[in-house]
Parts: sequence; structure tokens; C-alpha cells
Amino acid sequence: MKIIGKWMGIALLVLPTLFATNIMAQDSKKPTLEDLLPGGETYRFAENLYGVQWWGDTCIKPGIDSLLAINPKTGKEVLLVTREKINRALEQEKLGKLRHLSQVSLPWADKTQILISLPGNYAVYDWEADKIISQRDFPKESANKDYHIASGNVAYTIKNNLFVNGTAVTSEPDGIVCGQSVHRNEFGISKGTYWSPKGDLLAFYRMDESMVTQYPLVDITARVGELNNVRYPMAGMTSHKVTIGIYNPETQKTIYLNAGDPTDRYFTNISWAPDAKSLYLIELNRDQNHAELWQYNAETGERICCCYEEEHPKYVEPQHPIIFLPWDNGKFIYQSQRDGYNHLYLFDIDVKSDVYKKNTTAGSTCTERTWMKQLTSGNWLVQDVLGFDEKKKEIIFTATKESPLQSNLYKVNVSNGKITPLDNGKGIHRGILSATGSYLIDNWSSPKVPRSINLMSTQNGKSINLLTAKDPFEGFTMPSIEVGTIKAADGVTDLYYRLVKPADFDPAKKYPAIIYVYGGPHAQMVTGGWQNSARGWDIYMAGKGYIMFTLDNRGSENRGLEFENVTFRNLGIEEGKDQVKGAEFLKSLPYVDANRIGVHGWSFGGHMTTALMLRYPEIFKVGVAGGPVIDWSYYEIMYGERYMDTPQSNPEGYKNGNLKNLAGNLKGHLLLIHDDHDDTCVPQHTLSFIKACVDARTYPDLFIYPGHKHNVMGRDRVHLHEKITRYFEDNLSRKAR
Repeated sequence: MKIIGKWMGIALLVLPTLFATNIMAQDSKKPTLEDLLPGGETYRFAENLYGVQWWGDTCIKPGIDSLLAINPKTGKEVLLVTREKINRALEQEKLGKLRHLSQVSLPWADKTQILISLPGNYAVYDWEADKIISQRDFPKESANKDYHIASGNVAYTIKNNLFVNGTAVTSEPDGIVCGQSVHRNEFGISKGTYWSPKGDLLAFYRMDESMVTQYPLVDITARVGELNNVRYPMAGMTSHKVTIGIYNPETQKTIYLNAGDPTDRYFTNISWAPDAKSLYLIELNRDQNHAELWQYNAETGERICCCYEEEHPKYVEPQHPIIFLPWDNGKFIYQSQRDGYNHLYLFDIDVKSDVYKKNTTAGSTCTERTWMKQLTSGNWLVQDVLGFDEKKKEIIFTATKESPLQSNLYKVNVSNGKITPLDNGKGIHRGILSATGSYLIDNWSSPKVPRSINLMSTQNGKSINLLTAKDPFEGFTMPSIEVGTIKAADGVTDLYYRLVKPADFDPAKKYPAIIYVYGGPHAQMVTGGWQNSARGWDIYMAGKGYIMFTLDNRGSENRGLEFENVTFRNLGIEEGKDQVKGAEFLKSLPYVDANRIGVHGWSFGGHMTTALMLRYPEIFKVGVAGGPVIDWSYYEIMYGERYMDTPQSNPEGYKNGNLKNLAGNLKGHLLLIHDDHDDTCVPQHTLSFIKACVDARTYPDLFIYPGHKHNVMGRDRVHLHEKITRYFEDNLSRKAR
């Protein structure tokens, strides 16, 4: 869900030396917001190895001044090249200087070459020849740059048009966007260009949004406020139309796929066949309950066949393009939730099968040219495919097989389906696979381990430690963190919670409690990672004497399709019932003051915060709702209609979810915070709710952050959390009573 806000999924990629932290902390010192939040002057984070990567099967560890090569068998380090040497070569070509080496890459396993991304240029440096051997220029105002390793071709956009190697591929008027992400980044889409394996063809998105209603945002930094219009298709309204082009850099000609009328259709998960003769994509209807995998002729743009289709009475949500087996160009991996959890399926594009026929829809246009075998199964889900071990014919992937709170590394044998765990079975693991699939860079954390980075053999599990980060809050007085389960409102489903207690916790005292809530799809707040994913503000407020509580209600991520889609057509209702169970659990604890329970959340969590304050005013006394959805009919089409259908087809659901209708229920203290340039959850949500409260004679509070979009970033993030803290201190603490 994109209303999470980009900040939830983005790591702060900065060098440790850029921060001046106070390492002389006393035992009694509690961390401040400056210590705990990105953007804080003394922000403390777990040590990392930025830019660690593979050069074939050799691990590369970049630093500020040197690139080290590490043998994954022995751990022996060898200096490859220094920054000083690279900079001399760059200066000879008048290309400037590198300040550090953490963002260079070594994508050619068989060459002594480094790819360097510079403002306005991609340069390739050969450290044996000690010179720049090639460079590809592009205008400095370029965006969405896409460099192809094998061919050296580079695609990029300038404003709304696409360019390749300096040649304009498109020349479209305002309202038509080419070479950029479409469908508002839903369905796993994060970019708009897709190079063929050899880089001699480029598939790209063309999105006509000229018919989409423009939403007005105002830039107040100008002497006279300036209008910034954004195309924003709200649920039930006219959507954009997307087509897919294929550009040939050699002939400089473009063809478009003949997919038919693009009205009310979504084209997602583009992938090339290994021979580049065909292009595959998954097509969805606007109802998002019917998906088809289609193969197109890359030369003519004509359809070849429908390889697979899938339906669901609620929704189908493809998130991953198909991946061809590197040892067999006729077989590919497809990811699907067809059995209730995201799993891997092996397809053969040239073989018919009764197994496939049983799962197609009557009257389907599919040609049934596909054989299918399920490779993984069970009440757990595959999260990501990292790659292949071609020699062993194995797929390396991450999954929740050990626990819904964890993410662990596995391999599955394509021939016999045997699954083998690869890591230590703890915590949250992220892996980078070497070229042959023989080794992994395993970056993991657990509740007590901030970060550990290891080189691991996928064959025998042996590993070499590259880094074990120290606790960045060593010497500080920190709260305790507990994780457990309670039953959902259905009385059956287990829900995971996190409870953060003050360091000087006294069970004889009565503490105010704050529930931090998100609650929506595609997000999980409680994990088995570092500090069980407790946020910096949670730690801070526990230090100020609050019990901090978070519950992953039904509707959230990593628990399977049924767990998520129980909220279908009624967003916020079942989730709220589960959060009430969490509040009841808090009230049952002898050390929680049942009369001082507050709630805070952002985005979907802002909707939940407002809804809980209005639906359960006897429980929740203080709330801070950031960037909230107030009326689902104001939210965008792709996300909104997947979970709510249209306002026309589900008027009762939209009515129930419209918090303006409940404005008269407000009894406690509610602060709404919104960014004036929010183009994800537009300011109309908050402003219309304020108007409803005026009409109902209720009295919420309002704070606006100028110049920010869907969340408050940078230095202002500290200000945001100080503002939130003061609101709870003024209205929920004992001194406020």
C-alpha cells in the first residue's frame, strides 16, 4: 500500500562518519529524539557495510578510500583499487571526483571493470588498464536512469518523455507520461523501462492520464502561492490508460503491443523471454479479480498466447514478474497466492496439462499451453526470489517458514521439491546471491542483534563473519521489549503484539499507554528483527514513562491471503475490532491506567487512529492521526478499489468507512497532522473532516507541515515527533489530568 509513506521501506544510506554521535553516554542517560530518529543531529544506527556486493563469486567490500576483494572460502581480503587511483583517471577525463566508493558497482564477473554513476554520466573504469574505457553521457536533469550492463545503452526520462542514448524515443504532450512507473506503483511496479537480456530492445510504459482529474496542491514558498496540479484518479472515477512500447536503439523505431483497448485494465510485471523474441506481462481487469499472463511477439507486438489465468472472488494481486530458469529457457517461475499463501510455481510454456485445465475459467481465452507444478507449499509465504544455483538447479529465496515474525533463507530443488534452510533460523534475513549461486551475503538482525553480515556457502552452510554491529545505544538506559499473542476479534486467529515498558518499570505503578497502529495491507509492525521493529519514538515515549503497544491486526502483511482480505469492502472495521482487543489486553494489565489509553498512527494508521477515537471514545482518550484517510472515495483507484470495490458498487462499505459521518462522536483530544503537498493521501481528507467536526460542534486540533508530501522527512522529522510527544504529554500524562 502506498499510503504507508515511502519512509517505512527506505534505509538511510549514509556513511557513519557523517554523524557526530556522543559516545560518552552515561549509564543513566536516555536516548533523545535526536538520537532515535533519522534526521536527528546525533542519530544512532547500527553499523553497516554500505555497498557490499559480488564480483562474480568474489565479495567486494567498498569503503571510503578503497575497494577490498574478499575470498568467500577463506575470508582473506585483497586490495583491488583505491579511490585516489580512480579519481586520477576520472580527472584525466574531466569527470570530477568520487568522495567515497560505497556507490560504485562491479557488474561484470569476468572483467576488471567498475561502473561509476556520476552526475550526467556513467563511466566504466578498468583498474588493470588504470583508465576510463567508456562513458555514456546524459543530461543532468535526467530522471529514471536505466543503464544496461551488457550493451552500455542507457534509457532516461526528461519531464514526461523517454530518451535512449541521447535520442528522443517519445515526444508526447502534457498529460502523457513515458518511461516511468504507472498504476501509482501498485502491483510491484517500481520503474517504467525494461531492457531485453542483451540490451538491444527496450520495453517501456506509456501512460495517458490526460483524462484523469487534476488535484490542486499549492506551493506556498512562492511570493504568491503557485498551483501544482497532480493527476489523481479517485475510486470510481476515470482512470488513466496504459500501453507498452518496444524501442529498438539500432533502428530507432518503436512498436506498441496490440493488447486491445486499455480502458480500465492494468498491465503489470513485465519480463523478457531469454531470447528476447517475446515479452510477457500480467494483465488485470479493473475489478482486480481476474489476472492473465500473456505472451507477446516482440517484433510485431501481436499476442502469441495466454499462458495462465487466475481468478478470486475478492482480488488477485500479482506482485512479481515471471523468472525463467537459467538452465531451461522453456520453463519459468510464477508467484501466486492461489492456495492462500504466496508460493512458487514451475511452468512449462510448451506442454499442456490436465492440472492446468482444472484451474482455468470456463470460456477463457487462454490457450492452455502451460504445464504447472507447485514448488513450495504450506501455511507460510515466499517473500522474495534471490536467484538460482544453476549447477545444482536450485532456487534461493526468503520466506516466513519459521515464523510469521521472521524472514529466513532457503533453497528449493526444482527437480524434487526438497527445501533446505540456509541460515541460522533466527530473525530477519536479507540476502544477496553471488553470480553462480554458490554464496550469499547474509545481512540479518534479531531482537538482540542490531546487524550481522556474513558470507555464506549455499552448499554447506559455512559462513564467515564480515560485521557484527554493536548496539548503537550501548551505555544508554533503554526500555524492555516483549512480544506475545492475543486472540483477534474472531476469537480464533492469533495476533502478534509488541509491548515496550519503561526501563525503570514498577509493576505497582499505573502507567498511561499509547497504541501505535498501522493496520493496513503490505505492512507488518511486529517482527523478529532488531528490537522487534520498535520505532525510535516508541523507545523515546517508553523513556518518558509510557507503556507502548503495537498489534498487527487482521488485514496486515505476512500472514496469508485470508488473513489480509477479511477486511474486503469494509476497510477499517475488522481492523478496529482487533485493535480494541489489544486495548482490552492493555486494560487487563494491572500496571496500565485504563483511563489513559491513547493511539497514534500515520497514513492507514492515521485512518485507524481517527476511527478508533470516533468509534470507541470510551476507550481511547487521546489520538494523533498523521496523513489520515478519512473518506475512501477520496483515495486512489488501484489501491482503493482492490480492497473496497467502487463507491458505486459498494455504497454501504464506503458509507461505513467515511469518518466524516462519525465526526459528532469525538469526545477525547484528537490532533490531525497533514502535509500540504501530500499527493498520496490528499489534504482534502483532513480538511473535509475538520469541516464535518465544525458542523457537528466537535473540536479536534490541526497541524500542517508545509513543503512535505506523505510524510515528514529530514530535520523536520524530529520536530514532528516532538509535536506528537507534546500532545500526549499535554493530554494523556498524569500531569494533564
